[in-house]
Amino acid sequence: MTSTRASDLRSRFLDLHTAPAAAPTPGILVMPNPWDVGSAKLLAHIGAVALATTSAGHAGSYGRLDQNVQRDELLAHVAEMTAAVDVPFNVDSEDCFGADEAGVAETAALLAETDAAGFSIEDFDPRVGGIRPIGIAAARVSAAKRAAGDLVLTARAENHLHGVDDLNDTVRRLEAYRDAGADVVYAPGPVRPADIERLVDVGAPLNVLAMPGTPTVPELAELGVSRVSVGSLFAWAAYGALVDAATELLGPGTSVYTESLLDGATRDAAFG
Repeated sequence: MTSTRASDLRSRFLDLHTAPAAAPTPGILVMPNPWDVGSAKLLAHIGAVALATTSAGHAGSYGRLDQNVQRDELLAHVAEMTAAVDVPFNVDSEDCFGADEAGVAETAALLAETDAAGFSIEDFDPRVGGIRPIGIAAARVSAAKRAAGDLVLTARAENHLHGVDDLNDTVRRLEAYRDAGADVVYAPGPVRPADIERLVDVGAPLNVLAMPGTPTVPELAELGVSRVSVGSLFAWAAYGALVDAATELLGPGTSVYTESLLDGATRDAAFG
């Protein structure tokens, strides 16, 4: 098979999960989530070896809430982001924009035509506002895998982001998604080391969301976690800094916020 940019990025991305010694932090892949081209270039410049889109951050860049970006907008975003940097990109593709397995497969096939290295599918159904039954969710993972070619597939159990604090159910879901063909599993929310260890024991590379209360990256590596991401948290941190700066300027009229500006050398090197 002739090597392409996409195939090279996908092979490199999978290697970063299975041979994490290649990652800057020994034993674990740290994969930040930019929300636009500028943030992607900055993160790649300062040493990120893989990146991921964020559905909430992407929606926020349009002034929308999460779950309000259309598939064609996501595909355009993926094309723009993957062209901007030469590191593997994972795509937060929500539930793959499919009401059924055929819709999931169509999205996976469209993503396979881009330079994305991987993508995710979650088991939350935004049409009804609830978690799909495990059998249906696993069948959707299988449909995504069959259509994805060599894309690295991450299957997400969304229980803990939607008020379902049932770790046993989450473990069963991740096991089912692993058996359905997922290359990586992900259950954002749990932060206790004992809970994370149970997710590691599923036996597939595990992604953990770095959030308040989560163990440090080195501690997660010791627990056996393969990958860490931040979801939309970097985007909201940046927007929070913007609001603080504007509140200062519109209130007392001072410019203390300028003490935290991105330094010019980093800006010029990343954007030049």
